[in-house]
Amino acid sequence: MTTDSPATLYAAHLEVLATRAATALERGGFDHLVVPSGTLHYQVFDDRDYPYAVNPPFKHWVPLVRNPGSWLVVTPGQRPKLVYLQPRDYWHVVPEAPSGDWVEHFDIEVIRTADEALHHLPRNATRCAILGEPQSALGRYGAFAPNNPQPVIDYLEYHRAYKTPYELAMMREAQRRAVRGHRAAERAFRAGASEFGIHLAYCQAVGQDASELPYSNIVALNRHGAVLHYTELDRLPPKPVRSFLLDAGAGHGGYAADITRTHAMDRDGEFQAFIDAIDAAELAMCDQVRSGVDYRQLHLDAHLSLSGVLKEFGIVTCGAEEAVATGLSASFFPHGIGHGIGLQVHDVAGFAASDAGGTIDKPEGHPYLRMTRTLAPGMVVTIEPGLYFADMLIEDLQASDNARLVDWQRVEALRPFGGVRIEDNVVCTDDAPVNLTREAFAELA
Repeated sequence: MTTDSPATLYAAHLEVLATRAATALERGGFDHLVVPSGTLHYQVFDDRDYPYAVNPPFKHWVPLVRNPGSWLVVTPGQRPKLVYLQPRDYWHVVPEAPSGDWVEHFDIEVIRTADEALHHLPRNATRCAILGEPQSALGRYGAFAPNNPQPVIDYLEYHRAYKTPYELAMMREAQRRAVRGHRAAERAFRAGASEFGIHLAYCQAVGQDASELPYSNIVALNRHGAVLHYTELDRLPPKPVRSFLLDAGAGHGGYAADITRTHAMDRDGEFQAFIDAIDAAELAMCDQVRSGVDYRQLHLDAHLSLSGVLKEFGIVTCGAEEAVATGLSASFFPHGIGHGIGLQVHDVAGFAASDAGGTIDKPEGHPYLRMTRTLAPGMVVTIEPGLYFADMLIEDLQASDNARLVDWQRVEALRPFGGVRIEDNVVCTDDAPVNLTREAFAELA
């Protein structure tokens, strides 16, 4: 772990981004990289806006996540320019003036209205690679409308997978925030709180509101744990409370953490043993995050490992190899082993063949895998194996040829607990992987 100061790490980070931007612009045939921070979107037939989400390429350069209407201009050989919207407004809180170690690296122009940005953008929009959403367009006839040129996007997004030391420092702090939330949520669960109450305890501990978190919290008690993206948040707890699955993250400096843990109310019962077996398997999978490893193979190996757990607990009656070969394992482990993570929870370019474009196909029969690249130093990925007793998948399994390979009494015994998922965020290095999540849990124990 680096001991350099945040200011030193940030300066080095900008040097990397400037080099990448110059190459990307050359490939696309442009002179300037122009990135809007994004805008507020108003709901149709209403006067409320949707929660603002900053444009990821913008926050890659500056640690600003709550500043709609601002712009970044990068011209090779020149200091980057930040056009910073600080409106005159008595209805809302106005953003404070830019401050912090990072500001010394930018020429900063403060504007009072969004249209004033036009005076500080390059004169010829046709020479600009403009990365953003259509709603960010500025100027007559939308002259500064994002064009998102593919050669520039391909290059920048491919290399975003390789995190700088500054980015890893931001992600470590996001992990610490999320771990504080996970510990508070477990306490609330054991005290008998509802899903909604656990969610509130989590937000309080993390210090972030639901709209500030990198994704919607999955707070699932009992059978709700079998719904992969369960976000309903019941106001009353079930009776009895058996289990708790929490998939919840946090953000810091524009970077995300994505952590999942599963808990049994009875720490001495069989479901706790089931959790422990999956946890042990997950740790072994995390150790596979090594340079040169094909992430697709890691996913396929996870099916074999989890099938061993199914066999150990008597859920399937066949061997692990047959469970994988017949597709039986996918009835209990229906998603991918994980994804890249960084500026976005599901970070970009997970299927990129190279920085010039192209895609790497998913393994046949595994449509939900979110990454197919070969791991390399600097990449950060999630490892999130899970086994679930999902109603729809169980019904499909009962009607299939694989039904004969299942002990249905064992399934019914574990079905009320929903399922188990364990998820860590892991850095690939030149040597052994670094598990950011386990580090944070150990640090805050």
